[in-house]
Amino acid sequence: MKYASLLKIVPPFLLILALLPSTLVQTGCANIIPPTGGPRDSLPPKLVSVNPRDSARNFNGKKIVLEFNEFVQIDNIQENLLVSPVPKINPIVDSKLRTVTVTVKDTLQPNTTYTIDFGNAIKDVNEGNILKNFTYLFTTGNNLDSLSLTGKVIIAETGKTDSTLIVMLHRNGDDSAVIKEKPRYVARVDNKGNYTFKNLPADSFSLYALKDEGGQRRYLSNSQLFAFADARVIPGLSPKPITLYAYTEKDTATAKPKSNKPAPPQAARPANSKKTDKPVHLQVETNLTSNDLDLLSQLELRFGTPLKTFDSTKLILASDKNEPLTNYRFIRDTSNKKVTISYAWTENTPYKLIIDKGFATDTADHDIGKNDTISFRTKKQSDYGLIRLRLINLDIKKNPVLQFVVGDQVKYAYPMSGKEFNAKLFQPGEYDLRILYDDNKNGIWDAGSFFGHHQQPEKVLPISRKLTVKANWDNIVDITL
Repeated sequence: MKYASLLKIVPPFLLILALLPSTLVQTGCANIIPPTGGPRDSLPPKLVSVNPRDSARNFNGKKIVLEFNEFVQIDNIQENLLVSPVPKINPIVDSKLRTVTVTVKDTLQPNTTYTIDFGNAIKDVNEGNILKNFTYLFTTGNNLDSLSLTGKVIIAETGKTDSTLIVMLHRNGDDSAVIKEKPRYVARVDNKGNYTFKNLPADSFSLYALKDEGGQRRYLSNSQLFAFADARVIPGLSPKPITLYAYTEKDTATAKPKSNKPAPPQAARPANSKKTDKPVHLQVETNLTSNDLDLLSQLELRFGTPLKTFDSTKLILASDKNEPLTNYRFIRDTSNKKVTISYAWTENTPYKLIIDKGFATDTADHDIGKNDTISFRTKKQSDYGLIRLRLINLDIKKNPVLQFVVGDQVKYAYPMSGKEFNAKLFQPGEYDLRILYDDNKNGIWDAGSFFGHHQQPEKVLPISRKLTVKANWDNIVDITL
């Protein structure tokens, strides 16, 4: 009765809509979401089987077949592959579907343990996931060699590490072997500078590290990063890690003299510096920056060619009112390409350098072409910061030199006679700090010399904390070494 009465009032189609589930009558457009296809594959390939088995004894075959759980590919095999002992001919490595095949091309030596380190060469096809540092091991004898050797390689000049270096073991103890011969064993250096040799025999080796150029595994030039151990090493009898200090040989003739004053700023040509483009004139630059002279340096005149003559009477240092000053002096460097005007500068003060065109000539008898005047001003003391560093645990017996580094260049260097460093005026900026242990007390880092000398490079300790010097600010910092 109730339904019959309701039908008289409400049309049938409206009643049907009211009785339907609410999810079927909601307004708006539906969002069509395609299937996601599952989570992204982030796992590297997994070894399923290998023939011959890993760590096989009495190996005498020519092929090694590795099967994985998914399709794999080989990437940069010549760059990644390390075989130890180092063969005369590297094996050929191919991939097909789920299989990697290694074909041995060299004659295997009897009673020898071999390792094939694939590095990062094996990856899956779909996502490129790398099977990192995968290694296969076998021996041509009855027993596997099991000795190891570990250590670290540090760049001597900076105290940093370089993961592109390799470490090598040579049986031949002659110095020339590192040039003429490939090593017996090779290990990689990781991003922390560490290296590890495994499965070594009981033998004596010379230990080296170098930047491998072109995969030659040899020392090719003195521009290569190179390191050497002081004595022969014997795996198993050298339980402590062995640290090597890498260096490149440098021309000692270009070394700068020791100074306890900050180095001058980078050369910058001011607006009124007269550097002519005409080759018939003597080219001159200064060390002024935007016509400002750093209070921590002296005024420098720098020449494009060596000077033949120099007449200091034709250079006059004066006030901004052209009043000649006294008690300044000129210093010529040994290259005859720089003259320094030394004076007790007053802060925030204008000066003029009045130049007669005949004050200097170069070896071709060129002068600057015309009389000139360089106007400049010294910086204010408030442009600098005060710094006070307390270096806790600093070993004074090692002749430490405190280095302030910008980028990769040593900006300032101070030999330390105590554990505190104080400077009333210091250039603002952000600095990396290092401690150079200056063996020969010449104030600069000295490279090593291997051939005929076996002289290790001087060592540098990097300080992890950066120093930010603010202008017109007392920058006081404690650093624990």
